[in-house]
Order: sequence, then C-alpha cells, then structure tokens
Amino acid sequence: MIEARSLTKRYGETVAVDDLSFDVCPGQVTGFLGPNGSGKSTTMRMIMGLDSPNSGRVTINGRRYHDLPWPLREVGALLEAKSIHPGRTAFNHLLALAQTNDISPSRVEEVIEIVGLTSVAHKRAGKFSLGMGQRLGIAAALLGDPGVLLFDEPVNGLDPEGIRWVRTLLQSLAAEDRTVLVSSHLMSEMALTAEHLVVIGRGKLIADTSVTSFIAGSTHQFVRVRTPETDALTSALLGAGAAVVPGVDGSLSVTGLAAADIGDLAARHSVTLHELATQCGSLEEAFMELTAESVEFHGEATMHPAKTTAGAAR
Repeated sequence: MIEARSLTKRYGETVAVDDLSFDVCPGQVTGFLGPNGSGKSTTMRMIMGLDSPNSGRVTINGRRYHDLPWPLREVGALLEAKSIHPGRTAFNHLLALAQTNDISPSRVEEVIEIVGLTSVAHKRAGKFSLGMGQRLGIAAALLGDPGVLLFDEPVNGLDPEGIRWVRTLLQSLAAEDRTVLVSSHLMSEMALTAEHLVVIGRGKLIADTSVTSFIAGSTHQFVRVRTPETDALTSALLGAGAAVVPGVDGSLSVTGLAAADIGDLAARHSVTLHELATQCGSLEEAFMELTAESVEFHGEATMHPAKTTAGAAR
C-alpha cells in the first residue's frame, strides 16, 4: 500500500506538488491522472525516494523507500524507460539490478520471457526501439516480484498488441492483490485498465474515486432514446424544455430531462419507445471538464493561414 500525506514539493518559486494526500490500495489498478505539469512525475519520484518533499511524507507498506531493506523485492517502478546503460545487453542490465538485491539470475530469465524479449535478451539495449525499451523497463520493475508497482506512461511506443498486453499484465498483477499505480495520458486505455483514479492538477488533488464515479460526476450525461415516432417525441421533448440532438443512427440524445421523465412524457403522448437509457460521457470528457482549470497551456482548435514570406519579413 502507498500512503501519501500532505506532500509538498517546491522548486524555487514553483510549487510542483501542493499538500497532496491519497492512498493507493492493493487489489486494483489505480490510475494516476493529470494534465502536463500537474505534478504526477514529481509525486512518483517522491514515492521512490528520488526526490525529497519539502513537507509531508509518503510511505510504502508503512515505511519510506529509503528504509526498505531490499527495495526491489517490495516495490518496482518504471519511471523512465531509457534509464539503461546503452552498451549493456537486456540480460546484463537486469542481472546487474538483480545482484544489488540478491535476486537469482533465473528470475532475470523469467521476467525477460514475461515481457517478450527472449529473442533479443543478449542484444545491446541502446539499440532498442521505444517499445522494446518500455518492455525492458517493465521487466526491471517486475524483477524482485514486488507487491507494489509504479508505472509512468508504460504504453508509450507500444503497438496495439503491446498496449493490450500491458493492460492485461496490470490487471493480473492487481488480481494477485498487489498495489498498482499507473499514469497515462491515454484516457481510453485508462478507462479499460483502471478501477480507481487519483486525479491531480497544479499539484493539488482533484479527485480520488472510482472510474465509474468520476465519469458519473461529469456533466457529459444524456439519455439515449429510440422511437419509430421521432418527430412526435422530439416535439414533445422540446416543449418540455429538453435539448434534443438527433443521431446518425436514428436515435435521439436528450439532455435536460431524466430517463424516467422522458418515459412518462412519451406515455402521455402515446409515443412508443424502443430504447431509453441514460448514457455517461467518456473518461476523456470527464477528465477534460474536471481538469480544465488546471491546464497550464491551451492550444487553439483551429488553424490559421500561414503568413506569406513578405508578411513574415515585415
């Protein structure tokens, strides 16, 4: 279990993490989300003892990382996939790590097979692609068979098969009652992988809840309605103050009325319904809505015509 209490980290005048408290419990994948610059990587570095908080504390199974007698056996982490000696083979990189924590060479061979690098185990890691580097980093995290695991953007550089493999791996690790914390900017993938979310912005806690509750808390909810009498129902809904958006498949997306109210309205107007279901928005929509105030840089959605050479010269 990971416990963070009132964590604060400053770099000069910049507050990277601001009085942050949360728990990461075993038995589920916990997604760690936030916009760029929100303090996620800094927080994970403090968990691993790579950065010291200005105030507050964070513990792993009740102890600070520096107090763990055999760290790799208790916590594994992928924070930077390319933090490897480029001249070493994948096997020798993992063997060097294993020897620091009295881990058997047979375990090195085992994790290499788990991550699918057996065929390149004796090739220099400096020649690896980003995706292969990610797999090697995951192997290093698994090396000590730890009960606590942290992964920072583990699917970067992976193809669809690799992304699905990581998803299955994380869920299987959690199913073994391990503590799994994973950060990612891929909201669609996080929606499939995580059960719980810790969301931060500008170093502060925004949400600490289940994925389902986080999405349900968004205003991106609507009622999906399907009827053979579209015009009649649309007229009735608009008259009741609802907003109606027709779908390309013939359904109606209705906001402003609950599903039960829509059903009652249809009954009063003798309109037959084939479908009536409340729909939540996506994790991405909920995330964008709830972190809008914490985004440091906003781009424009439209492209502007490029300046001519003459205009640029002026």
